[in-house]
Amino acid sequence: MATQVNYDDVNVGDEIPTLVVGPVTRHDLALYCGASGDHNPIHTDSDFAKKAGLGDVIVHGMLQMAYLGRLLTDWVPQDRLREFNSRFTAMARPHDTITCTGKITEKFEEGGEKRVRVEIAAATDKGDTTLQGSAVVALG
Repeated sequence: MATQVNYDDVNVGDEIPTLVVGPVTRHDLALYCGASGDHNPIHTDSDFAKKAGLGDVIVHGMLQMAYLGRLLTDWVPQDRLREFNSRFTAMARPHDTITCTGKITEKFEEGGEKRVRVEIAAATDKGDTTLQGSAVVALG
């Protein structure tokens, strides 16, 4: 649950609370397909994924980005987000547990607000970093 985080109470180098999701199931992938409209068979059809050279189905990158969004909104209310981006760096697979982390890398003022930049990442329990990105958050 998001809490009120005060600008003066955080420092560069501070980590935000970690979010752990999973293990991701094939059912999770099917539900995400329906919710997102992303029905690419590399996420649900083992035979198709194998023919595509993936070995088996992979977890949607955007589902993992949603986990990063949840990392942030568990920390602060959604209306405090000013920027949020990530890039995909590796694949996650069913049965992987995804750990989302964030670290404050900058404190600054912009637009009359006190803000922090947070470097964020998602990684599997096998040690593969699947997403890296950043967010800017306005703090009180």
